[in-house]
Amino acid sequence: IVQSLIKSMKTRDFSSEKQINKMVKMAVQFGQKLGLPQSRLDDLEMLCQFHDLGIVSIPEEILLKPGKLTQEEYKEIQGHCEIGYRIALSVADLAPIADLILKHHEWWNGQGYPLALKGDEIPLESRILAIVDAFDAMTGIRPFRKKLTTDEALNELKKFSGEQFDPDLVSVFIDLAGEF
Repeated sequence: IVQSLIKSMKTRDFSSEKQINKMVKMAVQFGQKLGLPQSRLDDLEMLCQFHDLGIVSIPEEILLKPGKLTQEEYKEIQGHCEIGYRIALSVADLAPIADLILKHHEWWNGQGYPLALKGDEIPLESRILAIVDAFDAMTGIRPFRKKLTTDEALNELKKFSGEQFDPDLVSVFIDLAGEF
């Protein structure tokens, strides 16, 4: 089941296997820097691989749309967290990270989705992934915007520190960025 899900995600996601491996490396180094035990590092690695599991339910014309999404299309994209959560709960190997999948788009200031959690209400692994995923998205090629340099992406993380991202974690990530 897990291999089938991976194959399905690969056909619908912008991330290549190389990009996923890069995200895993960044997230694990980040978690190690924070002193996470191996079990949580393992969950973080799996979260990097499956956080967008729910994307398999989003129509391709929305995923690949080059222009701005309508409000309805954006709501459909937002639903991928809950769909991924439900899928993960139904697969024994992924069930331990289901809650992390659900909460990976929550914002530090409570303006994220789907639960509008705030600050430390958001699991640490989801907060780590939010930073790593944003950095990867900004420095990678996407059909809907231009690629940013590492410095530009780090500046964006700083800009949204305390709003979208945990400010303490952003500082740690920026310190680690030279090692990626």
